[in-house]
Amino acid sequence: MPRERNALITEISHFVRTELLQKPDAELDPGEPLITGGLLDSFSLARIAVFVEETLGVYLPDSELTVDNMDSVGQIADKVIEWSDK
Repeated sequence: MPRERNALITEISHFVRTELLQKPDAELDPGEPLITGGLLDSFSLARIAVFVEETLGVYLPDSELTVDNMDSVGQIADKVIEWSDK
């Protein structure tokens, strides 16, 4: 079943705001750079990958866990959609 991008963005954004930024009420645009923008460090990618696998049921290979691929909530959602059917 295809995943709806906006629903994924909402869920991933909630995780990033509450668990990683620890600012549940923070505004977070789907295109906002998380790592290159200085909001998160690159080690946060591992926590995001665990969240995606455990909560969304999608495994993202280590080769996909790069700043180029996953620097925004929108990019993370796109990777989840891409790997959902694999």
